Formats: sequence, C-alpha cells, structure tokens
Amino acid sequence: MTGNAVFSPDFKPEPYWWTDSPQQPGDQTELPGSADVLVIGAGYTGLHAAIETARAGLDTVVIDAEAAGWGCSTRNGGQISTSIKPSFAALSTKYGEALAIDLLREGQASLDHVTNFISHEEINCDFAVVGRFHGAHTPRQYDLLARDCESSHPGFETGAYMVSRTQQASELGTEAYYGGAVFPRHASLDPGKYHAGLLRVARKAGVNIISHCRAMEITRTATGFEVMTAKGRIRANKVIVATNGYTGEITPWHRRRVIPIGSYVIATEEIPAELMDRLFPTNRILSDTRKLVYYYRLSPDRKRVLFGGRVSLSETDPRKSGPKLRDELVRLFPELAGTRISHSWAGTVAFSFDTLAHCGEDNGLFYAIGYCGSGVGMAGYLGARTGRAAAGLDTTPSAFSRTKFQTRPFYTGSPWFLAPSVALFRLRDRLGI
Repeated sequence: MTGNAVFSPDFKPEPYWWTDSPQQPGDQTELPGSADVLVIGAGYTGLHAAIETARAGLDTVVIDAEAAGWGCSTRNGGQISTSIKPSFAALSTKYGEALAIDLLREGQASLDHVTNFISHEEINCDFAVVGRFHGAHTPRQYDLLARDCESSHPGFETGAYMVSRTQQASELGTEAYYGGAVFPRHASLDPGKYHAGLLRVARKAGVNIISHCRAMEITRTATGFEVMTAKGRIRANKVIVATNGYTGEITPWHRRRVIPIGSYVIATEEIPAELMDRLFPTNRILSDTRKLVYYYRLSPDRKRVLFGGRVSLSETDPRKSGPKLRDELVRLFPELAGTRISHSWAGTVAFSFDTLAHCGEDNGLFYAIGYCGSGVGMAGYLGARTGRAAAGLDTTPSAFSRTKFQTRPFYTGSPWFLAPSVALFRLRDRLGI
C-alpha cells in the first residue's frame, strides 16, 4: 500500500484526540494589567500550577501562544508511567543512593498524583489502570529487563514481572519481540478530555486563561516582572515557565537546557473486533526497548491502534511521517497490512541532557520542564509542586530541583547533534546493542 492509498477517505492531519475535544478558537479576552502570578503555557504543567496558586488565593493569569493545550498536552499518546528513564543503579552511581530513591519515589508520586487528581476532580477522560507491556526487541534486552525486574528498588516497588516469548501471545499478537516486562500500575487516558477537564477545574478555581497570547519578552522589575505579550504588557509578582518542548527565546537559560524532539503519532481506521482481540488481547499501553522507542495503544473504544515513534528529525508534514509510522506498525503486526491511517500528527517533546525532568526557581521565576517524553503524569505533578512553591505552600525542594540542570558548550536550543545521535541509535537498535 503506497501513496494516498495509505490514508482513509476521512483522513485528518490532526490529533485523534481533537475529535471529541476540538481546539477552541481565539477569544477576545483582554489581558489584565497585573497579576500575582503569570503562568506561561496552558498545558498540563501550567494548568496544574495555576490551580494551586489560584486556590491559595493568588490572582493567577495563564497565557498561551496558541489555543490552550495546542501543544503536546493534546498530542501525546495518553500513556502514564512513573516517568523516570534511568535505572536505580544508574541513578545511584551518579547521584548516590539517597537521591536516587527520592527521584524514584517522586516518579511514583507523579503517577499517584494524576490518578488521585482525576478521581477527586471527577474528570471524565477514559482513565484506566491497564498496565504496560514493554517488549524486548532482542534477547539481550530481555535479559537486561529480567535483571532489572529482579533488582530490589528500596522504597520503589514496581510490581513488574517478566513475560517470556512463549507466553507473549497472552499480551500481544506479534513475533517481533523476545518477551518483555509488564508494569501493572501504568495507566492510560484520553489526553484531549483530560486537558478539557483541567481547563474546567482551573476556571472554576478562578484562573484567567488567555489563549493566542504569545509571551515575547520578560523583564525583571523592582517588584517582580513585566512581560510583553501579543496582547500587551502585564506586571506579575511571580512568573512560572511551563513551556517544555516549546521553550523559546524569551527564556534562553531554559532553552539551552532542553532538547526539542519531534514525536509522531498515527491513528488507524477502525479495525474488526476479531482481529483486534487477536493482536491485542489486553488494553495495555505498549512500548519497547529500542533507543528510538515505539509507543502504542488502542483507542479507548478498542477500535483503532494509536502508534507513535520518532521516525523523523524535522518533518512537519503528517502526510509524510504517517506512512513511515504505518510501515513500522505493519512490520510489527503484518496482519494490519491493509489498514489505513485516519489521523496523523506530531508534537514536540523536551529532553534534558541527563534524561530527567527539572524544576526550580530563580528569584521569583519558577519552571518545570524536560519530561523526556513521559510528561502525562510528571507534568501535572511537577506543575502542581511548582504552583505550591510559588504560593509559598511547599518549601521542601523536589528531588528534581536537586540535580544539576545541564547544558552543553555552544548549545543555544538548536540541536545540531540530533541527526548523528539518531543515526547512531538506529544502528544500535538494528544491531541489538
């Protein structure tokens, strides 16, 4: 299947999640002249932060360059993990056992936070604890996963267990993996519905949300900050930077410390239930051990496959990235060779040089960014912690503020090194190392 044949007749070059949660058009809300707290970015991080500051009685304004949630908050795959990529052993070697445990505990806390928040605020977003199957793409990777599952993580018990290749059919109908690990506490949701619920909660808390209002310059003043925006100037006592993969020139210190990486997703057209049940006998979220990882899942109604990965460096046309993703999906599941694409889209995630999220403060300028592709849980958790810190309610530093937020010499936010790095990762994935 080639060319336009890979697209369904009703194909849309936009996130599947926008079907039930369409983006809102620009509003005519005027920018106030001042606020106690100005939040830049109306995604998960910014809204969770704003809810905390508003509930603490602070006059809170959130601005966004696009529609609220236009970025990765409504473009992700809706997978929720414990958000920590390095292993306990790697973290212990680098930071010591105590900080490693604190980081892992906060990773678990991020999953607990989003679970409890959705329940308490009664957000209808198809949230479910479905577990994750993490496939080993080589026998060596299976052995490494098994070793990690057997290791004791003090204060951080994942409950993970191994599934051998002979048992794999109970999890996934493919021969492409050599078994894998199941993480039973990982969860899924509909990102569009979750963000819409966040907007409702934030507005109920008194947050003033102004979309299509790009921040253009931040200036320190004697009493705080003055921010120039597309809708005029606003003075604020405190500013929270919640831009993650869309961090730009107005905060050059942060921009030097995150690597913007495109992540691409497709949704298939509806697939017959019998075939879906054979290939995907569970509702688990799915990923694998490749350096250039694939992440995928079923739509909440079990009618479509949503398949994501990093198949390009700079491609912005979803009509070009979509067929590449479909080729990889069919490679894993040959029975889907006749399945077409109904939606194709991309978003920008922010990686850090140490593959950890970071948060902190610089004299009233707060931030939480760098989720490394695991932001559905961590963005809300660190956003909330940052909001409480800005409100003076949380004086205990997060473990993610206790690690050095690294950059590299001559790096200014344009990742020139990405192409050779991706080429190396692809070679390592092919060689299984």
